[in-house]
Amino acid sequence: MLFDQKYAISVLAGFIVRHLDRGHVNWAVCISMAQLLEGARKLGWVLVKSLLRFVFVFINNCVAIPSYCLFCILLQPLRIMDSRSFWLIEGIMFKWMLAMVSQWGWVAGYTVMEWGDDVRPLSEEEAMVIVNHQATGDVCTLMMCLQDKGTVVRKMMWLMDHVFKYTNFGLVSLIHGDFFIRQGKAYRDHQLIFLKDHLDRYYHSRDRKWIVLFPEGGFLRKRRETSQAFAKKNSLPHLTHVTLPRLGATQVILKTLGPQQENGSVGNEASMVNSSQAGSKPKGLQWVVDVTIAYPKARPMDIQTWIFGYRPPTVTHVHYRGRVYPIREVPLETKPLTDWLYHRFVEKEDLLAHFYQTGAFPPPKGQKEAVSRAMTLNHVQLCVIQFLAFASGYMWYSVLHYIYCCFF
Repeated sequence: MLFDQKYAISVLAGFIVRHLDRGHVNWAVCISMAQLLEGARKLGWVLVKSLLRFVFVFINNCVAIPSYCLFCILLQPLRIMDSRSFWLIEGIMFKWMLAMVSQWGWVAGYTVMEWGDDVRPLSEEEAMVIVNHQATGDVCTLMMCLQDKGTVVRKMMWLMDHVFKYTNFGLVSLIHGDFFIRQGKAYRDHQLIFLKDHLDRYYHSRDRKWIVLFPEGGFLRKRRETSQAFAKKNSLPHLTHVTLPRLGATQVILKTLGPQQENGSVGNEASMVNSSQAGSKPKGLQWVVDVTIAYPKARPMDIQTWIFGYRPPTVTHVHYRGRVYPIREVPLETKPLTDWLYHRFVEKEDLLAHFYQTGAFPPPKGQKEAVSRAMTLNHVQLCVIQFLAFASGYMWYSVLHYIYCCFF
């Protein structure tokens, strides 16, 4: 602790005595001085904790990410002989990596409260997950709240902005097969072609089940003004807590991963059953899981906060709609799909407006009160993962020490 109370009191007492000797006491100045010292003491402690957290996170990254990459390289013969087993092992390690990121927030008191449908029964079915996007912390929040959803984390594919490729986690996501999309009109058409090719090559071959995307195509604070101007020009709903979504990536995913198309929609139950019985190819996407993330007082959390932990303990609220949207009811044609996607984000706007007014999401139809449930992480699993991380750190130390001794 950089400032203790005894030191603060002694400085304040000396300050008062000096003013008493001069025949006057400026109590407002004294009180301000005390508040300043107390604020400095708290700030000093926050900085110390942030520094310790940074060291902890830095060590985790330095040992865990190279270990993940090394094991993936060493297991390449297994990938050639039995790719399903390779991606099973890789998926388990990928889930551990995401659990480690989740732990950084959990230790700082950043927890998740879940609302709406229980999506765990959908963990073994193929689904497209659409999420509103406010800040980089949205990805960390999803990493945490999907940890207890069965095999979802190790069998999921992420669509993220290309800037994430250059973060500490970028190499892990590249090996796992996530897709980094570049925003902007100059890249849009080419990126959609690359996305389709990526899905054809990696989605089913790596046994992926869920694909997560942020249809807004950017952060709320960056796109809100442009979205509202576009909405006003085209007589569309005025949105404050979300922005109008973009169609491109959603349409490519539905056309590429959906069941056989019939009558302009993604598919129906008959096509799903026939393709399943035929066994020639996977059934394809079956559900749209609609996820809405809400932060207290509409203050989104970024990844820097998640790492350094300088914000007080915060509960992030996540609302799910799972079996409400069967994939066979989603249109594929541009105009109907655009209207359908806009309607989903108008619903998100209403959900968030209700949350910011009342502190809770509205209850489902037919119910009087919405029920929330606290998402908890498995403490034993987190301890095991950290033990493995430190063990891999000792392994790297031994290897580097041996190499150093060989040459010097």
